[in-house]
Amino acid sequence: MPTFYARHRAATLGALTALAAAGTLLAGSPAQAAPPTPVDASTARTYLGQLTVRAEGSSDGYSREKFPHWATQSGACNTREVVLKRDGQNVQQDGNCAAVSGTWKSAYDNATWTQASDLDIDHVVPLSEAWKSGANAWTTDRRKSFANDLGQPQLIAVTDNVNQAKGDKDPAEWMPPTSSYHCFYVRMWVDVKHHYGLTVDSAEKSKLTSVLNGC
Repeated sequence: MPTFYARHRAATLGALTALAAAGTLLAGSPAQAAPPTPVDASTARTYLGQLTVRAEGSSDGYSREKFPHWATQSGACNTREVVLKRDGQNVQQDGNCAAVSGTWKSAYDNATWTQASDLDIDHVVPLSEAWKSGANAWTTDRRKSFANDLGQPQLIAVTDNVNQAKGDKDPAEWMPPTSSYHCFYVRMWVDVKHHYGLTVDSAEKSKLTSVLNGC
């Protein structure tokens, strides 16, 4: 994975009192201001016990192109724009569905942004991590579904520098800077891995267990 060089900026101070997105993102789908809620900690512990523990596989053959991402969701809107609309407040979009204004609070670091360019859409379970945990054996269509999944707690708008610091690390190697978000984060991680039948390595499972036991 290429190294990203973070640029320095000052975060806009203040907190949002509510997160809401107006309108409908997809036909029949209500707007929501966060990823789908993951299973609770008790269920996550059960799910974690059901995951296969296996040494992390090789990255040989991996490329992001094998996970076609930011697919068209509706009209001119791709997955990135749908998540930006969902996770922001008062988001306005142009005729190409690009977010031109709005306010976003990044759950990973509690920073608030008013420019969509300051945000990345994080794959909670990174694409490379998924590849090394079993997705290397999937079809391209299944990898595309994984990379654009709005139904699972797998996609979230966060500060770009924070996402780049995470890279393809698992929870044994990286956790969100905001410690109060750790429980929610590992619940998302386990929920997604369980849904897709991905494996965990021993260090990853140990960290997930530790955090969930404190939830």
